[in-house]
Amino acid sequence: MTAAAPGRYDPWADALRAAALLAIDPDGLKGAIVRSLPGPARDAWLAALRAILRADAPMRRAPAHIDDERLLGGLDLAATLAAGRPVASRGLLRESDGGVVVLAMAERCTSATGARIAMALDAGEVSGRDDRHAACFMLIALEEGVEPDERAPDVLAERMAFALDLDGGRVSSTAMPTAAEIAAARVDLSRMKAADDRIIESICTAAGAFGVGSARAAMFTLRAARAAAALAGRGVVEDEDLALAARLVLAPRARFAPPDQAPESAPPPEESADDSTPADRAEATAAADRVVDAVQSALPAEFLAQFLEARSERRVEARSRGAGAAAKSARRGRPLGARPGTLRTGERLDLVATLRAAAPWQPLRRREVATSSAALVLVRRGDFRIRRFVQRLESTIIVVVDASGSAALQRLAEAKGAVETLLADAYVTRARVALIAFRDAGAEMLLPPTRSLSRAKRALAELPGGGTTPLATAIDTASLLAQSERAKGRTPLIVFLTDGRGNVGRDGVTGRAQAEADALVSARAVRAANLAAVFIDTSPRMRPGADALAAEMGAAYAPLPFVEAGAVASVVRAHAPARR
Repeated sequence: MTAAAPGRYDPWADALRAAALLAIDPDGLKGAIVRSLPGPARDAWLAALRAILRADAPMRRAPAHIDDERLLGGLDLAATLAAGRPVASRGLLRESDGGVVVLAMAERCTSATGARIAMALDAGEVSGRDDRHAACFMLIALEEGVEPDERAPDVLAERMAFALDLDGGRVSSTAMPTAAEIAAARVDLSRMKAADDRIIESICTAAGAFGVGSARAAMFTLRAARAAAALAGRGVVEDEDLALAARLVLAPRARFAPPDQAPESAPPPEESADDSTPADRAEATAAADRVVDAVQSALPAEFLAQFLEARSERRVEARSRGAGAAAKSARRGRPLGARPGTLRTGERLDLVATLRAAAPWQPLRRREVATSSAALVLVRRGDFRIRRFVQRLESTIIVVVDASGSAALQRLAEAKGAVETLLADAYVTRARVALIAFRDAGAEMLLPPTRSLSRAKRALAELPGGGTTPLATAIDTASLLAQSERAKGRTPLIVFLTDGRGNVGRDGVTGRAQAEADALVSARAVRAANLAAVFIDTSPRMRPGADALAAEMGAAYAPLPFVEAGAVASVVRAHAPARR
């Protein structure tokens, strides 16, 4: 393979190097996440990998919605009915033993399916109906998501050595090793002696410098370095091999960039049992610095800013940014598997699952009815399996803006800018947006739930300011709208932008004591209705009353004395309804 030009990072060349290392040590490196939309780059990379694998190595493609029967194996319905006894199917993972599983659209893979694949990766086997079967395979997870948070499940990402981004990359004429060279490297790898302490120390130092705390990442780096040395025909790992491995394994996992310079003076090291000489320690430090430089060269520009932005948008579980909560459905959505049950109005029978449930009992049932016809399948009520689906509910963001005099006109202008950013973000994620403003004696819905960004902007531009603060009325109005949206099958989120200082009660009478008491009652009603809410405190100085009101409401509390648009949007994204 040709090397990249000195001082210039070549993502495509490194992607091909990763493919070669996977072919040399598939059991140790496990696989790779390949982030790319369908196109020439992804096809070329998969073809290059296929060309250097063993000729008899299977390559199976798994859809993201694959069910457990097809993934792990189950009952072979046709064979069972023909034989009159249970016959097990092999399952895709077992069929892929010694080869590759290509997981399509991995960002849509559920956590449960990801966990089952991860268990097979770890154990190298899957459980059958009565025993266990070998399933040693390499996993290639294809990510096609557009948004930063559309990722493969973390349980899979943690177990694969490489994460390659081919989007926007240029396919160059970088040479690949031949299948014979890969086979020879496998033999050399099996004969290679263990890495010395200097190599291991360099890996751990570099991992710590970039905030990579995973022990698997350090082990993957070591195994990738050994595979790179074997490919180059070396019997030991050299700095060049270590730099390549760190660039491929550690750079995609980096959580922050290391400081540009080390402190000018450091305290003397404590006495230890280490018998290494100062020269040895200096060499180890220099080696670690070279590894850090190699990882740094692979990091994109503005790395820290990109990481912080992606982290603020990421969820505990992979999800679509504007989508509402998941809801089970009997008619449509993503298949969720079948369950035992009886047919009711609106439900659908899963015929194949029903026949699978009935198949093992056919010999006994045929004896009971005195028939030996293999063409007759006897189905009982207990065999019925009902199809289940899960569909994404739409979400509605209800923005409640304090337009009273307590917010002050200049602060209202800041709030308008923040709300406009929030509306644009909701438009991109296909969420509905409603806008409620409160001032003087009441709360007014300036904008009913809509996806029209232009309407939202016009309503926001016409938002007046000044007057008293009917906070309780605003909470009641938002609560009623949220419950109405939930009744329509949507997932509501209420976002309050206010300083929390109400001075008008529900009856329209001015008076701070009664207004605050009414606001607390309204807040408790929001909590009782189990409505999600975010309370953004726009007061210049934090006061105990605002956070107490948010607590009574069960809302997330965020004090933002300077209502900066990006900060508001980040808070709302962090508490938006998540995919289950």
